[in-house]
Amino acid sequence: MRVVGWLFVLLLAAAGGALGWRAWNANQVQAPRDPRTPAVGAARVDVPDDERAPAGVRIRVQVLNGTQTRGLARRATLMLRDRGFDVVEAGNADAALDSTLVIDRSGHPEWAARVARAMGGARIDTRPDSSRYLDVTVLIGRTWRAPAEPFYP
Repeated sequence: MRVVGWLFVLLLAAAGGALGWRAWNANQVQAPRDPRTPAVGAARVDVPDDERAPAGVRIRVQVLNGTQTRGLARRATLMLRDRGFDVVEAGNADAALDSTLVIDRSGHPEWAARVARAMGGARIDTRPDSSRYLDVTVLIGRTWRAPAEPFYP
């Protein structure tokens, strides 16, 4: 009777192992994901995915990090470029900011509004400056949260 019990336990363990192997192997053979989509379980930011640069229009953007957090200008640059904006410069701002500010440099307030919406909402200011070859300047503030980057183990 003991032998039958042990055989039953071994049979259950083998079946469980086979099912576990099959589930693990199915997860390993998945098709590669699109790098622009967040990883499963990643927190979504309230940045609208549909806000893009208009087709056929080149909006030149300067992105400046006004925080102590390193790399925010680079992350904002990648996000804006994915949405069709032409980020021509990224760097650090001279002063620290609490909230993100989008500055219209070329007299196109609708372009500044598009960039502000793509950044998840920001204050907009108009300061025309024809000496800069820019349309919009983005000064990133402390309250801006970058979109989640996908995790590829």
